[in-house]
Amino acid sequence: MADVNPTAASLLGFLHAGEASGYELVDLAEAFIGDFWTLTRSQVYRELAALAERGLVEAGPVGPRARRPYRLTDAGRTAFAAWLAEPPGPEQIRYPLLLTLAFGSALDRDRLVEFIADHRAVHEKRLAGYLARRTEGFPDRYQEATCAFGIRYERAVLAWIDDLPAILGDGDV
Repeated sequence: MADVNPTAASLLGFLHAGEASGYELVDLAEAFIGDFWTLTRSQVYRELAALAERGLVEAGPVGPRARRPYRLTDAGRTAFAAWLAEPPGPEQIRYPLLLTLAFGSALDRDRLVEFIADHRAVHEKRLAGYLARRTEGFPDRYQEATCAFGIRYERAVLAWIDDLPAILGDGDV
């Protein structure tokens, strides 16, 4: 059996909890992994079609609002287990603000300050979301560990933003 990519594997992982439509899987992905693994709606539907063709998921009949439920097959469980047992690849930081900041000397100071303020607001909101999830509790310790990383990551980014004036000079930020 061919390997599954991480995006397909995440869908197989979500389907362990029971059947779900593509629409529901997009919502699950945004809620549980959206801060560190992006999935577009089109990717989800494309992957579901490919997984169904390979026999890793089974598509049910179209239901209300044209939603088709998908359920995990035994082959899908096996493929997910095989993917999960493989070592994860190295992380890749794709942080657009860092790319802009790398060329910040060519950017208007006020525009850079605006970008940094916008990113601060995003990271403050994410941190608040993680802290709220932590108080609500988790279905398992693995999701708790993932959330703990999110909290530490957001705090680190906010601390870095706080340090930017000292790093760049007060006149630059």
